[in-house]
Amino acid sequence: MTAIRLPLVSAHPLWGTAQRLGVLLTVALLVALVRWPDPTLHLLWDMVIPLLPATFLLSPTVWRNVCPLATLNDLGGRRRATPGLSTSLLGIGWMVGLVLLLLMVPARRFLFNEQGLVLALTIAGVAGLALGAGFLSSRRSGFCNSLCPVLPVEKLYGQSPLLAIGSARCADCNRCTPAGCIDLSGRRSMLQSVSASRARHWLLGPLGLFAALFPGFIYGYFTTADGGLGTALATYRWIGLWSLVSLGAAGAVVLATRVRAALALPVLGGLAVGVYYWFAAPKLAEAYAAGAVAGEVLRVALLSLVVAWIARAVRRELR
Repeated sequence: MTAIRLPLVSAHPLWGTAQRLGVLLTVALLVALVRWPDPTLHLLWDMVIPLLPATFLLSPTVWRNVCPLATLNDLGGRRRATPGLSTSLLGIGWMVGLVLLLLMVPARRFLFNEQGLVLALTIAGVAGLALGAGFLSSRRSGFCNSLCPVLPVEKLYGQSPLLAIGSARCADCNRCTPAGCIDLSGRRSMLQSVSASRARHWLLGPLGLFAALFPGFIYGYFTTADGGLGTALATYRWIGLWSLVSLGAAGAVVLATRVRAALALPVLGGLAVGVYYWFAAPKLAEAYAAGAVAGEVLRVALLSLVVAWIARAVRRELR
């Protein structure tokens, strides 16, 4: 199959430097998690990770361009010129990524937030998966566009990017991913992915269900507390309960209004990231020693960003 040119490409050499630096920082992170777990966990969970959803709102390709796991995936994927995954295998990959996401995020409460060694081993395992998947499938199809547990969030929060930033990894495209590639489809990636899995009843597909349950999932996470392994079942039960509440509420609204996916998905994505920053913004300001007032200001600023993001998406679809 003849390669096609991507509509938007970021070819600046600094991207390559950032990619190599990302791998080096990941190695340093693994060492620090083992040697100095407490300050490293604080830096990672309280100061770095809360910034990622906002970057996804600006443009998910910012993270995709520098993600160290994507760099590892590229090491093998670039060597294969054959087409990537079939539609059926892609759907299985999406399901695996979703399951990993829904299992790993609650595990922060009873494991990853406090156990540096366990988190280091988990990151190393996922990195090995990214590297191995690259050697088994063409380009980004093996991991970045299928198995990656962050991919559903990238798609959900990438529906109305505020900045036009192209891929720094794919100058051309051999269609390694048959549907929903963010690098090729941009803001339409989530809609294409939902349509690919359930053409008629979009809410019943894996990614449609994910979009509907994710606001409650986030609320459930932030209304639990860190604890030992003995709290694992209670944590999953509580977060699962709020996920079902969110899914039921979204399903009822969709059935009552028959709103199409192109309008409902951005609203669900905005609601999810809005719930996230309602809780995370004050803690983010506290982590940077900015004070309570700064936390409220940051909360207002980030929620304003979310509202602008939703308005942009809805206005575009209505127009």
